Amino acid sequence: MTAAVLVLLALLPQLVDRTKDPLQLAPPSRELSHEKRADIFMARKMYREGVETYHLALGQKESPYLYNKLGIAYHHLAMFPSATRSYQKAVKLDKEYSQAINNLGAVYYAQNKYKKAIRQYKKALKESPNSASMHSNLGTAYFARKRYKDATGEYLQALLLDPRVFEHRNTVGTLLQERSVRDRAQYNYFMARTYASAQLYDKSLLYLRRAFEEGYKKRKKVAEDPLFAPLSENPLFQRLVFTGQTAQLR
Repeated sequence: MTAAVLVLLALLPQLVDRTKDPLQLAPPSRELSHEKRADIFMARKMYREGVETYHLALGQKESPYLYNKLGIAYHHLAMFPSATRSYQKAVKLDKEYSQAINNLGAVYYAQNKYKKAIRQYKKALKESPNSASMHSNLGTAYFARKRYKDATGEYLQALLLDPRVFEHRNTVGTLLQERSVRDRAQYNYFMARTYASAQLYDKSLLYLRRAFEEGYKKRKKVAEDPLFAPLSENPLFQRLVFTGQTAQLR
């Protein structure tokens, strides 16, 4: 028997006709849960559909996480009483649920109830002391109360924990961040000083430009502020502060 025939025989088990074997079907794809469907609606900014579908999910099981997500959906619809009740139910089910506590602070902030917001943010930080977003939220609430020293401390702590914290916009997930303020010019000037305190001068210049674009008028105050002294020789700073040119900083 030739070597070629031996090789062919060795391969025969691999050439068996399997047409009579049972047909192997792919397992049926699972239908998305109500929670997953609601999450998709939220990602698409279809908040009313999100509310309806989270309610369906809660009809199957109660969960602090579902109540928190439902609260965020109501929050985006500016249905603040409903959002408040949802966050409170989440916290009732899990008293250490810092994200829901934070979000309760955010809904108070949205209604200009800054003292209540501050209390909730502080409670959230007791559970999650290393959350940059929560420190940022507390700082913003302090800013609204014109407690600038306290606000600076919270913002610096947020930057220490996450140097990019003010670049994040997590409004669809489980943690809301509040950056809305009434006096945009003053806020941007305040942020410029905060970044200068952290020696992040590129960001400081960016916020200075925004402050002047929003109508901040006190260029002499900026020029004399010791926090900005390291920028005094910077050509962009000089153009911005002494000639009022902002376009170059875009």
